Amino acid sequence: MSVTTKLAVLSTALAVIAASSSGALAQKKYDTGASETEIKIGNIMPYSGPASAYGVIGKTEEAYFKKINAEGGINGRKINFITYDDGYSPPKTVEQARKLVESDEVLLIFNTLGTPPNTAIQKYMNSKKVPQLFVATGATKWNDPKEFPWTMGWQPNYQSETQIYAKYILKNFPNAKIGVLYQNDDYGKDYLKGLKDGLGSKTSMIVLEESYEVSEPTIDSHIVKLKAAGADVLVNITTPKFAAQVIKKNAEIGWKPVHFLNSVSNSIGAVMRPAGFENGQDIISAAYLKDPTDKEWKDDEGMKAWTTFLDKYFPEANRLDTFVIYGYSVAQTLVQVLKQCGDNLTRENVMKQAASLKDLKQDLFLPGIAINTSATDFAPLSQLQLQRFKGETWERFGDVMNGEAAGG
Repeated sequence: MSVTTKLAVLSTALAVIAASSSGALAQKKYDTGASETEIKIGNIMPYSGPASAYGVIGKTEEAYFKKINAEGGINGRKINFITYDDGYSPPKTVEQARKLVESDEVLLIFNTLGTPPNTAIQKYMNSKKVPQLFVATGATKWNDPKEFPWTMGWQPNYQSETQIYAKYILKNFPNAKIGVLYQNDDYGKDYLKGLKDGLGSKTSMIVLEESYEVSEPTIDSHIVKLKAAGADVLVNITTPKFAAQVIKKNAEIGWKPVHFLNSVSNSIGAVMRPAGFENGQDIISAAYLKDPTDKEWKDDEGMKAWTTFLDKYFPEANRLDTFVIYGYSVAQTLVQVLKQCGDNLTRENVMKQAASLKDLKQDLFLPGIAINTSATDFAPLSQLQLQRFKGETWERFGDVMNGEAAGG
């Protein structure tokens, strides 16, 4: 073989190697916040302020990602979880979101808590084309992939939940006089809309709608007004601090309406126990996650996995607090999405994979409940089961139901 021929063969071989290696490199795609070794995840929680009971969600997520990292990470990459406090103040949320995106340079912002805080950053996140993924709020508007393709909810939406309550009221209390206490913001109004949609032509059953501001120290005066209006059914749309106040105040003034408590405040550890178990008897709420106080799950494999996780990574957690269950479950969903991304860790692919979840069941979902998403459906969970408070725990009853929320 001549020197010229040898050189030709060698150059061909080098070209083949170069082509194959560039092909391998082409398969790995990264946006800001992702690399060979890490995935940066941003998060904003109310660790202080009027909604601080939810702060444990962020702490649980942080512990869960430590577990994932200890087990080798996701496709070999460690999660760098950066979480900030906004005190449930939308202007502060905006400040923290900008910090995460522009200074910390995260791949995505995950599970920021609250309807007003997420509303404050939604346009910014979408203009930056940074995923605002699995927001910790059930407002219906997070399911709007056409207008806001970078924002996705996670939990069942608020309108579906109050529509389920409305159906139950119409069937079991057709002559009810309904009093509504709601937080005067997008969160409260979304729940209220669902209730009215569910009542349909029977909205006249509502005798009083009483709103409160999160800055109020107490809601006692609102409860007195609702009782005075003659309401015999109370639809309680409040965050944990105020939910516990309502339960206590009702007991104090001897008011015993049929009491519906929104699911975002039915934590035994954060609401029912502080309010006094004796004061919360027969309250009705809704659930999609297993309750750690329910003896039904004593030998459940998913609950055992959760308990083992807490023992090792979050031993100080209040095991009666369903927000710990929530944080664990939504973190599991994000891990699944990132696993599906493989080596294509672009923001666009994160949203594509989040919108490609099919019948995903997790450790702590109630039987019959699963996550489903698509390019036109950004509402991962839509099913709930009613439950009633008895003794020191919730007892589920009836079938797993879907609400029929209007619009997206």
